[in-house]
Amino acid sequence: MAMKRPKILIVDDEKNIRRTLSLVLEGEGYEAITCATGDEALAYIENETVDVIILDLKLPGTSGAETLARIRSGPEDIRDVPVIVISGHASTSEAIETVRLGATDFFEKPLDRNAILVRVANCLKQRRLTQRVQELHAMVDARHELLGESPVMQSLFAQIAKVAPTKTRVLITGESGTGKELIARALHRMSPRAEAPFVKVNCAAIPSELIESELFGHEKGAFTGAIARKSGQFELADSGTIFLDEIGDMTLSAQAKVLRVLQSGELTRVGGQQNIEVDVRVLAATNKDLDAAVAQGAFREDLYFRLNVVPLHSPALRERLSDVPLLLHFFIDSFCRENGYPKKSLGDDVLQVLQNYTWPGNVRELRNMAERLVIMSAGNIQMSDLPESITRDATVPVPTSEMAGGRPTLREFREMAERKYILETLSQCDGNISRAAQLLGVERTNLHKKIKSLQIKRPE
Repeated sequence: MAMKRPKILIVDDEKNIRRTLSLVLEGEGYEAITCATGDEALAYIENETVDVIILDLKLPGTSGAETLARIRSGPEDIRDVPVIVISGHASTSEAIETVRLGATDFFEKPLDRNAILVRVANCLKQRRLTQRVQELHAMVDARHELLGESPVMQSLFAQIAKVAPTKTRVLITGESGTGKELIARALHRMSPRAEAPFVKVNCAAIPSELIESELFGHEKGAFTGAIARKSGQFELADSGTIFLDEIGDMTLSAQAKVLRVLQSGELTRVGGQQNIEVDVRVLAATNKDLDAAVAQGAFREDLYFRLNVVPLHSPALRERLSDVPLLLHFFIDSFCRENGYPKKSLGDDVLQVLQNYTWPGNVRELRNMAERLVIMSAGNIQMSDLPESITRDATVPVPTSEMAGGRPTLREFREMAERKYILETLSQCDGNISRAAQLLGVERTNLHKKIKSLQIKRPE
């Protein structure tokens, strides 16, 4: 397929200039469009996309300077177009004014063919870079966007909107893969600290012997390997937000120091004596039952109450299955765009199956499934593209033949649903009981009891 030719708009009241520029540009493979007045050019770009504008400063009616000002104050797709201003008799002050108004380049008549082509090529290069940066920003923003139209998500959005503009600490709870980090980022983005740093710390990923150094920094020589002073994450987040993910995995020693920062706004680096003041909003998240951890002495009660000023719960995907089609379309479109695939659609039968699946891995599992379907499907996504584990477990079978009256009792149905959900989770974790217990939010011993009582055979 032939590449689209860059479109150059020439705005000049001199017919010979318009003709000369058109011949030069079209000779290099560009598409040249000409307008004799600023008003004519403004009307054209309202309906048509151009890549570069060559604009004469001296125009009848609306001047070149006024035309440039209106371009730069227009919609985003218009105001970002590079503009080369040309003039036969501009003063230095006029040239400076055009740059102030947003001209990308400026040169005087008579026109030099090579200079024109070089400057147009540079403007096109800048245009492509600007568009690519915008695309990357949009992709990054999309990854940090909470999506959902279900009542439970609308309630969550309302809670975020209320608490975000405040300094209040928030404890975000929810299963793994539900998007707790997205909630934290939304709280930061909608707060007065949005332009300041957002620092994420995964407490579960940092070895216990390094967590204090990571959070509060260390002085040179504080321990073996401390060859230089290092600022901690709290210092790096000063004036912004720190997000303590998986805070239930933090050591009691580190918990005590975090509590001190929350109480006094001061910290001390490991091996140091100096008190350092920090202004940080603390958001925390966990997939553990912190009430139980407090009762067991594994989490400080005073820190728990300091963090849990406003609790927000990130719902599991099975609690909002009506959002599955919206999320699927969003992820599939994103992966197609990022990887250069043509846009792919989902059949209604595929959507029905995916909406009936319980998604033990939550939105993270759905996102991974969408990426897999985009890559592995030959065209539009069909039932044959779905993995057998999804089609098999998408619905809960109800064996009515063995039930009194043809229907299960509530207890029997609950046991079937629990059995199916535990089997799905064990399968996802390759039979690893500890990992499955973590995903299910129960103790390992309790999961063993459930497996035994429900007569579940662990997957090979």
